[in-house]
Amino acid sequence: MFAPVKRLVVISASPAGAIATNILAQEKKFDLIRVFERQEGPGGWGVGGLCGIGDIERPPTIPNLPALATRAADAPVPIPKSLPAQTPKLDRPRFTEPSVYPYLETNVNDTALQFSQEPIPDEGSEWSVSIHGPNTPFCHCMVMKRYITSLFERHGYGDMVSYNTTVEFAEKIGTEWKVKLRREGNESDYWWVEWLDAVVVASGHFWVPYIPAIEGLEGFGESGVGESGVGESGPGGVVHSKHFRGRDLFREKRVVVVGASVSAVDVAVDLASTKTASLPVHAIVWGAQLQLHLVDEAPFRMLITSSSEPDTAGPSPFYRRSQSETNRVPGLYQHVVWHQDPTLLFVGAVGRRATLPPVEEMRRWEEDRVKVQGDGAKFTLVYPDFEDYFETLRRLAGEGEKGVGRKLPKFRREWVRAFMEGHDLRKETWRRLDAERRSEEAEENSSIFIAKGHK
Repeated sequence: MFAPVKRLVVISASPAGAIATNILAQEKKFDLIRVFERQEGPGGWGVGGLCGIGDIERPPTIPNLPALATRAADAPVPIPKSLPAQTPKLDRPRFTEPSVYPYLETNVNDTALQFSQEPIPDEGSEWSVSIHGPNTPFCHCMVMKRYITSLFERHGYGDMVSYNTTVEFAEKIGTEWKVKLRREGNESDYWWVEWLDAVVVASGHFWVPYIPAIEGLEGFGESGVGESGVGESGPGGVVHSKHFRGRDLFREKRVVVVGASVSAVDVAVDLASTKTASLPVHAIVWGAQLQLHLVDEAPFRMLITSSSEPDTAGPSPFYRRSQSETNRVPGLYQHVVWHQDPTLLFVGAVGRRATLPPVEEMRRWEEDRVKVQGDGAKFTLVYPDFEDYFETLRRLAGEGEKGVGRKLPKFRREWVRAFMEGHDLRKETWRRLDAERRSEEAEENSSIFIAKGHK
């Protein structure tokens, strides 16, 4: 048996945290809803507080590459024995910086990004309109930041949120959750405890960068990125896509992009299509699960070279497959509810209260999914079963009470169509830009002539 839930905490003012707060508030069943966000504003890692403030500074030096390779870089910080307490300002990296740069745009059709009752404003940037046309479905990161912020502000949820505050530890004691918190100050950090009935984790799962263990990498980029965009004492710089701050730092530099998933493709195409980096930009990928097809379909094949095999010419491969721990949270039913205690949830698409099946059935769902999807990153992959997953959660949520809560709409297949059409539009734009580039090169070549001297 579990005590009635009257006091809740939502971890993160991310898009998931924003809609979770909205949903919980509309239930009108809770005495207290607390939201803790460790950045200085809402939006989450993709459109966080720094977006739009001109974050074009060179990225931070990457600390402790071996720890990043073993996924041990962001270990828990020491917690004072007695709380509340004041401690010196924490000086070790927590990777709280958002993954934004001044001209960052969404790379998915906004129909697939927006909440069902709040359309994203139709504000295509001048750049997006210039390359995708007047009906561009993509928008600047500042539009997304304002969109998330407005969900808090127009409903009066601002007083629920504490910014610059990190949930450092949470444990269940009896029927209550003891949550230990740290708020960053200018010169010191303040620690305290709050007691709540349920915890909603909405912080996402891509925060600490992962850099594989590559022999010689530390010496190659031991100084991080210098003023000129390369390491100041090593031959080059090592930058994770999380710390990409725009193309200018790589002007006329020889660049290797390790990987070919979404962020890698965005970076590689940006550097190559604008001819900022020294061409070609090299893309290295090893693994069929990655999205090299995006690079292959991009017509910058003359500008981006790719290799799907490790370089075995030297004494050791350039890239070794990581044998890291499983990249998922075990024990979750439908990726949302913790089997052992339904007062701990990880935000998915559940928009209301839900009637859960017996614990054994929830465990069996997880075991069956491991058999099909494996016990790694693919476990959480919903594609291509968007409709089945969404409708399962909608059935669990039920119809709810009239005039209370936020009702989940039925799944609309145009959401998936818009999602795929967005990818197709980006690739078609790449093809057009490449054709224009080839035409320009042809005109340049046609004007070249040789004038031999004569007697």
